[in-house]
Amino acid sequence: MPYGYKAELSSLSAQTKLMCREANALWVPWGCKNGNAGTAAGVLGAASMVGESLIPLLLNQGRHVFAFSRKAPVAKAEAGVSWRRLAVLGRDSSEVSAIEEWLCLVPIRVLPYYFPMLEAAGVRRVVALSSTSRFTKTASSDPAEKADAASLAEGEERLKAWAESKGVEWVILRPTLIYGLGRDRNVSEIARFIRRFRFFPFFGKAGGLRQPIHVEDVAAACVSALRNPIAANRSYNISGGEILPYRDMVDRVFAALHRRRRSVMIPLAAFRVSVGCLRLLPRYRHWSAEMAERMNRDMVFTHAEAAADLGFSPRPFRLETEDLPQ
Repeated sequence: MPYGYKAELSSLSAQTKLMCREANALWVPWGCKNGNAGTAAGVLGAASMVGESLIPLLLNQGRHVFAFSRKAPVAKAEAGVSWRRLAVLGRDSSEVSAIEEWLCLVPIRVLPYYFPMLEAAGVRRVVALSSTSRFTKTASSDPAEKADAASLAEGEERLKAWAESKGVEWVILRPTLIYGLGRDRNVSEIARFIRRFRFFPFFGKAGGLRQPIHVEDVAAACVSALRNPIAANRSYNISGGEILPYRDMVDRVFAALHRRRRSVMIPLAAFRVSVGCLRLLPRYRHWSAEMAERMNRDMVFTHAEAAADLGFSPRPFRLETEDLPQ
């Protein structure tokens, strides 16, 4: 088994271990043996927010989508989509066949556990999502964030090594801060905080530059990378179409919510105490003092290569009603 599955599984978080075990138990063998290799596309993590935007684009191309997910689909069943529970190392993976093109939206750190399934499908190209957090979190003061950056880098390298050893073309896309559909953990978290507390806390000037990217633009980049010959065996940073300070980004969330901006400037020491209290609430358990420090750190990435090779043309940062959590 590649990369020592048992050893690697022991190093994962309890939540990830449970995900893998549950998926393995619930996997349903299935096949695609009707000569659909040219029009079929496999999607791992299809019920994710990117998957929700991605599937309609694939259907518009006349493809049949084989959608794998640990969760139930967010939309009703529709023609052209076959939903299956996502598995880790399916028990009879020989039944998975004739799907050459795959879009992998699962966390790239766990993608290696699906390599046997992809091989059984006859994979020829994989488009996988990573994140620019690979670069922005490397110098974080939060050990968990540094570990996250390391796991992204390792996941990318393992994908490259496996793909090259199997003659599979790979494409890695690294989005910046994703928003949209009210399902993200970035802008939507800000909106939920404002709705609940009627203000938003800032540390310092909160002038760190951001490039929020809409989930539909991420999905479009994935589809473009799936068959573009120029993209083979390349990595791309994909960022939003507008650069703005963190404070301005939050101001636009206030405007989209039709709320008057109310912000509070909090010293870092006080912010650490505030975050400690907020982390007692399940929704804010992932917050940290490092998040406050990042408000003043620029996180800007050019998408010039993606624009040239993939025709990537992201929209400026704007929030529609459907982009906000309900």
